[in-house]
Amino acid sequence: MQTVKRTALAAGVAAMVMLSAAAASAETSAAPAATAEAFRAPTIEQLAAYPALASLTVSPDGRHLAAVQSRGEERVVTIWDATNLSNEPRNLGAQHMKVQGVQFVKNGVVAISAWQPFESGSFKTFASKLYLINVNGGAWNDPLTTIQTRSESEREQLSRSSARVLDALPNDPDHILISVGSDIYKYNVRRHRSERVLRSGERVNGYDTDLNGDLRARSRAGRDGNGLYVATEFRNAAGAWEEHVRNYVKDREVFSVAGFSKDPNIAFVVSNRERDKAAILEYDIAARRLGEVAFSHPLFEATGVSVWDIPGDNFGEIASFSYAGLRGETYPVLPELEALTNRINAALGIQETPIDIVDPATGQHQTIPYKAGKHARIVSASRDLNTIIVWAGSANDPGAYYLLRNKEQLTVLSQPYPDIAPAALGATSYATYAARDGQLIPAFVTRPNAEQFGPGPYPTVIMPHGGPWARDDMEWDGSMWPALLASRGYAIIQPQFRGSSGWGTALWRAGDGEWGQKMQDDLDDAVVWAQDQGLAKQGHVAMFGFSYGGYAAMVAAVRPNGLYKCAIAGAGVSDLSRIRDSLLNNPYTREAQRDTVKGLSPSSVANTISIPIMLYHGERDQTAPIEHSEWFVDKARSSGQDVQFTRLTDYGHGNAWTRAIMAQQLGLIDTYFRDGCNGGL
Repeated sequence: MQTVKRTALAAGVAAMVMLSAAAASAETSAAPAATAEAFRAPTIEQLAAYPALASLTVSPDGRHLAAVQSRGEERVVTIWDATNLSNEPRNLGAQHMKVQGVQFVKNGVVAISAWQPFESGSFKTFASKLYLINVNGGAWNDPLTTIQTRSESEREQLSRSSARVLDALPNDPDHILISVGSDIYKYNVRRHRSERVLRSGERVNGYDTDLNGDLRARSRAGRDGNGLYVATEFRNAAGAWEEHVRNYVKDREVFSVAGFSKDPNIAFVVSNRERDKAAILEYDIAARRLGEVAFSHPLFEATGVSVWDIPGDNFGEIASFSYAGLRGETYPVLPELEALTNRINAALGIQETPIDIVDPATGQHQTIPYKAGKHARIVSASRDLNTIIVWAGSANDPGAYYLLRNKEQLTVLSQPYPDIAPAALGATSYATYAARDGQLIPAFVTRPNAEQFGPGPYPTVIMPHGGPWARDDMEWDGSMWPALLASRGYAIIQPQFRGSSGWGTALWRAGDGEWGQKMQDDLDDAVVWAQDQGLAKQGHVAMFGFSYGGYAAMVAAVRPNGLYKCAIAGAGVSDLSRIRDSLLNNPYTREAQRDTVKGLSPSSVANTISIPIMLYHGERDQTAPIEHSEWFVDKARSSGQDVQFTRLTDYGHGNAWTRAIMAQQLGLIDTYFRDGCNGGL
């Protein structure tokens, strides 16, 4: 399928459990009653550990499995014979870099992403690389070494870059398309050679390919008298790029290519034109006109489409749609995929329950069936769908990976975090509350386990997400912050405050120019709502956030409203006048958000903070430079409040080079809420 933008095996192979659909369902329903051990809070070291297995992938022919396997601090690529998992796997490690992910791009060929610290003078960050390897052995090939350069400085710059797979060209046995900066190359994975397909112009954000792997569309950013815009361009028969649609960021109108149909004149686009929630529509390229709605959801934003790209009867047919529900969801269209999805859910005992959803734009309620707890997703699949890797878990359960063979046998492969007890992590649910001006705010609420911590009210942490053009969801969170807090008995509220994206245009636009103002009101109003609900314990509420959430935590410290006992700010920004040109790595996102970033700069009033605050920041953070925390701390220390600040070595914008640094970061949060925070939260 053409999907558009967007452990060692369990206790050893000999202990694998073969499950029929009925057996898996029975296993789920026959779960033993929880014991004291099931409530044991995970240690910092257990939370900081790498998952035993991650990035699981199946070869297109279904003959091999690959994954990133962790051995303490070491991470290796492990490759299994999928037809006989008892055979000894191959392990491939990197000497100076750490493996991040692995993905089959061809039969017998995997792409590996790896990273390492990088320094140039005082500039510190992390550098990533893409390698291609053969499952039977051989060199780790960097595609960039095949590119001809015109000067030593260009070669030096290229050595610091990384390729990205743009299209695996599934019907070409030897080639893939890679992007290097804005240039596109066709790379031969067998012969380690490349040729430039396209030298890109400036301000191009990305390209889209059709079912044949041809470059057909691109997006380009620009600015004119009406402000910043994103232009969607299609390539004509002569190879020239023609602008079709120009959307201005200030209007929040989305128009992005999500894929192509078997009719080369018809593209599928994600658009919110004349609607609050984005939908998938057909676009007639020749007529330059939007056509029929292919998919929409009354409550959630459509995000993409997957088109069947395997030659045969279904070639070019829509396989599935995706949308941003309470988590990322897939809606299967092809009968084969729908039947397979239903079989997986039945085998794992996954059920839907009624849940009341409120549209933040209209206030309308609608009850829908939803997998509010345990859910499953297909992680990787062979092209004939006879070898599939499935993950099943929840926001409060790191879950397990399964191998489904021939649509009949389900094999338990691995638990990513076998030492973490799900019962100790509480339960997460969706809620909606009204802000002081009537704006409806979606939220995710995690309650600690009532059998261990009682019915509440609980000490509570308000945890705003980063971005702010982002959102939370009811999915397992690899940051480990929710797991850490819930297992220690804290309730967690994650407000989807105005300015959050992914909930519709109205809520998204409502945050423009409201940094530290109405966006912050939404967070404070979550405290009042949670206290009225009997969830939050009065006088025992704190705010913890990272990135934009770190900014919000700084603002919480300077607002004299008495709602918070303390705050923790991770990698926050403190001076809005200095982030318009330097905050974000992505040039489009930087310009797109620049005109909306207006409001309170907490560093300007940091000497007036009214509660204790703890800040931490990575020395390798180039997304929100560490100076933002330093400016705030320098002024806040004259307030008379307790101000703590930790610089984390080899820590970026949330990414830690070692497990010890990850543990240090989690330990700071754990210790501060227990022993700091004006006597403990």
